[in-house]
Amino acid sequence: MKKIYGNTGGLKASHIKKLEYLYRRRTPPEFLVTPEIARELCMLAAEIRRQIGLLIDRQGRITNVIVGDRKRIVIPDLSEFRTAPGRLKGLRCVHVHIGNEPLSRDDITDLTLLKLDMMAAITATQNGQPYQIHIGYILPGNDDIKPYRILEPIKPDRLDIGCFELIQAIESELAQSRPVRFSKQSAESAILVSVSADSRDEVSDSMDELKELAVSAGIEVIESFIQFRTKADPKFYIGPGKLEELSLLALQKGATILVFDQELNSSQIRSITDKTDIKIIDRTQLILDIFAQRARTKEGKLQVELAQLKYMLPRLVTKNTAMSRLTGGIGGRGPGETKLELNRRLARNRINQLETRLLLVIQHRQQQRAKRGKKDLPVISIIGYTNAGKSTLL
Repeated sequence: MKKIYGNTGGLKASHIKKLEYLYRRRTPPEFLVTPEIARELCMLAAEIRRQIGLLIDRQGRITNVIVGDRKRIVIPDLSEFRTAPGRLKGLRCVHVHIGNEPLSRDDITDLTLLKLDMMAAITATQNGQPYQIHIGYILPGNDDIKPYRILEPIKPDRLDIGCFELIQAIESELAQSRPVRFSKQSAESAILVSVSADSRDEVSDSMDELKELAVSAGIEVIESFIQFRTKADPKFYIGPGKLEELSLLALQKGATILVFDQELNSSQIRSITDKTDIKIIDRTQLILDIFAQRARTKEGKLQVELAQLKYMLPRLVTKNTAMSRLTGGIGGRGPGETKLELNRRLARNRINQLETRLLLVIQHRQQQRAKRGKKDLPVISIIGYTNAGKSTLL
């Protein structure tokens, strides 16, 4: 049987069997969920005294059955459900609340950060029957006060809401609200992010430089975002509320990547990618990507790949495809394995191989340099920052 996600400890075998049986259920496209499934969820949640949630795709298939605690459910990793820029996840979440409460802040956060089609909470009567269903969805455009809409609660016999047509309409509006782009060369579109306690002039200069770096890497910059804080958030670097705001902005603008002006540590990358599936890179990763694009010699390619691996080794996380050099695109350019995840052991082995090969190249270069020295050939070096115009000068 398929996996039951979440807080399954202490459940009876009969409860597990009932949860597994939910995977066999189907929901017609026009229904949010069928009344029968809603009743099953409420009765089972009343028995185990825990929230139960379903993730349902647009064909009405249940892809995930989730068990939470009394207050919330934790949606599992949805990285296999990839979304295009400006598109929703293709999944809606329907879950039971223990107690007569509407959509919670956690529900809205999951809706926006995970780009779910819809978020629905079922409240139940004391005898475990569905009472009301609260529904929310992302609001296209960014001119409204709230970037999401919560509908008036509906009764369990009114679940035929034209669900599929409503989701298509939302995505259509999202596509229309995105700015028209004329650049055909940019494979990525980005929002630049800075969190700083420096002066506005210093931050502005740094962001201008970051924008130039992004353009050099082939990224189309569609928005810049600056948050002034005396101290960066230790978990998300940027405030959790601002992270939610950025995720919505990326969806509305069709951005595929967030580029941070400051360096992120491994725990911050992991925390951010646990909250949103948009690609995340920082300034150092961006610069390394530029080097990977421009490297032409064998030694240069080896040095860049070695630098990338050493930088990413402590930052490797399963979900964050932006920090994996295996996925291609900005932040993942250069040679390497073709798997989605690159574990630390393989990375260390590759680093050892590169260091050995680079040592041989350096020895060969030293021999060539010695020969030139004997012939008194002049040596000219051009030194400059990235995108300073060294190649143009040549």
